[in-house]
Amino acid sequence: PQFYQIQQILDRFLALRGDIPATGRVSNDFPFASDLVSYIHTRGNFNVIGACYPEGHPESADSLADIQNLKRKVDAGTSELITQLFYDNQEFYHFQERCRFAGITVPIEAGIMPLMTAKQAAHMMAGVTIPEKLQALINRFADKPEALRDAGIAYAIDQIVDLLAHGVNGIHLYTMDNPEVAARIIEATRNIVRA
Repeated sequence: PQFYQIQQILDRFLALRGDIPATGRVSNDFPFASDLVSYIHTRGNFNVIGACYPEGHPESADSLADIQNLKRKVDAGTSELITQLFYDNQEFYHFQERCRFAGITVPIEAGIMPLMTAKQAAHMMAGVTIPEKLQALINRFADKPEALRDAGIAYAIDQIVDLLAHGVNGIHLYTMDNPEVAARIIEATRNIVRA
């Protein structure tokens, strides 16, 4: 009975290649996430979740190559996708269109990370589009940590409401182990999610 419970718990995997250390690869077993997905499926019939990048993987040559690589990952057996963080919903909607055009039809969950600190704004947001509205929040509240946190949460809630209104397959919150942020967002969107 205990083994059966473990099997039921372990029917989902998030398959990530992960960042390559500055010192280089430790192993060449799985050079791409699609290789890891294929390997997982040799061990059983699992729900394998993969990552995707609405504005392109930083190592991709261009958006076409990025979508082609994502298609390989899905064809290898990825059954749903979770996006890396983004702050411009239009980028997500364009990404969805490119995926559907390429024949990627698995559910795509939107990865939302509320802006919490000025340091996060400088570090975590590299490589993603910063809409004028968000830049204004950063400029106005960068030196007021509590106000910036509240504005960042409000911006994330606004993003989520828009995504839900457009029928997104799901929301994945990146809250960096901050349960208070998650609780505030869940409370603010509870009735909208249920609608």
